[in-house]
Amino acid sequence: MTETPLDAETAAGPIVVTDTGPVRGVAEPGLNWFRDIPYAAPPVGELRFKAPAPHAPWSAVRDGARPGPNAPQILGNFPGLDVAPLVGDAWRRGDDYLTVNVWTPDAAIAPGAKGRPVMVFVHGGGFVLGCNDTAITDGSAFARSGVVLMAVNYRLGVEGFAPVPGAPTNLGLRDIIAALQWVQRNAAAFGGDAGNVTLFGESAGAMAIAALMASPLARGLFSKTIIESGHGQMVRPLPVAARLVSKLARLLRVAPTAEGFRTRTVEQALQALTRVQNPLTRLDLRDEHGREPVFGISRFIPVVGDDVIPEHPLSALKTGAGAEINMLIGTNREEMNLYFVPTGVRARLTGWLAILMLRRSEPRAREILKAYGLGKAGRKPGFVFTEAMHDLVFRLPARWFAAAHGGTTHVYEMEWRGDQFGGELGACHGIELPFVFNTLASCTGREGFAGTNPPQDLADRVHGLWVGFAKTGTLPWPEYDAAGRVVYALEAGRAEREAVMLAEGVLG
Repeated sequence: MTETPLDAETAAGPIVVTDTGPVRGVAEPGLNWFRDIPYAAPPVGELRFKAPAPHAPWSAVRDGARPGPNAPQILGNFPGLDVAPLVGDAWRRGDDYLTVNVWTPDAAIAPGAKGRPVMVFVHGGGFVLGCNDTAITDGSAFARSGVVLMAVNYRLGVEGFAPVPGAPTNLGLRDIIAALQWVQRNAAAFGGDAGNVTLFGESAGAMAIAALMASPLARGLFSKTIIESGHGQMVRPLPVAARLVSKLARLLRVAPTAEGFRTRTVEQALQALTRVQNPLTRLDLRDEHGREPVFGISRFIPVVGDDVIPEHPLSALKTGAGAEINMLIGTNREEMNLYFVPTGVRARLTGWLAILMLRRSEPRAREILKAYGLGKAGRKPGFVFTEAMHDLVFRLPARWFAAAHGGTTHVYEMEWRGDQFGGELGACHGIELPFVFNTLASCTGREGFAGTNPPQDLADRVHGLWVGFAKTGTLPWPEYDAAGRVVYALEAGRAEREAVMLAEGVLG
């Protein structure tokens, strides 16, 4: 973000004065937007592996017309699928990447304007990828719907989710908390109501939100949550996560301490991250029950047992944590197709390999796969494995989280199937996002995430549900409980009683 003299403000767009200095945005029909506003100091130099610190104030107007840097990351490939609109296309280098993007209704920053609902989006990407400035998660439609939409960057990977001794744990979550504190201080400057904040996110972002619902450090910073393809299960006990730190230290040839890690560059840390993310790298992250809660998707997740997450989020909810928060939580019907269809795993997987792969994360792998049809005539092992993983990784833990929540809870499921890969990608992980943000044009096409002909009317309806929830905290279907299991099907537009999942018969 660059600075220009304050007297130039009349020449180029709206000015908002934040608690650290003025920012110039861009005016478009129906909205204003401001990119790359710092909420914390750059986490580099002496502040690397430190808790987020206040950003230095500025006096000249900062230019918020361009995307700024994002967290260090390495983007992989999904064969035949353009995922750049979903997760971004590159690491945009720069130190000052703990930032917020803001979209406001055009009237929201007029003199005297106030009281708009605020939505704060936390991006996904397995805690190793992503940013607050992707095409699919552009906040313009929310602003035109009367919402002040904010999206945050946070530290990823080694910098944000490796619990290195001598550094605060859960630095990525601490960043999100610092961003929410910034929202509380600055919402009114953008016409927003700091007392009506909906925290929402997808995938890793949703997992982070589920953890923050149980965090005493985040209490009072938001009143509603929308958890898209997330839940509270993806956390690790500190002793288990210590094995990841030891592995990284060996790869980097440093002592497993903050001082040791600071002797290596961010680029070197990313190289080590790439090594440990490889499924063939030997690294046992199973807990005392023989389970690995992420099922190999990422080695980097929040840890439990510190001041940010003192106890497991599911246990915390059962004892009343987050009961004051209205929650909407949901999943997509065929989540794991994103990982197993483009790569060809679903088509090629054999039965013995399916058991071996699942056993790395779940000790009752054989029983579960048998319940889903492994060994039955006409049932291909890769399809059985993928169907079981839809439930084990996303759908079932989300229902457990919903049932544990003591407050108002609604559950949705996205069942719309696009035509990518001959229709085989289906209702995969992330497919709800262009409907939620009403950004279908950003990902429509032969290799587009939403396929060639996604329904605009469904995007209008889904976006409207999210906006309505942010404004009033209500939804047009019954609340969820473990006995009733009422789930709202987004494409069908109706609430249905959901059948018991096959994995539940094995896991209990």
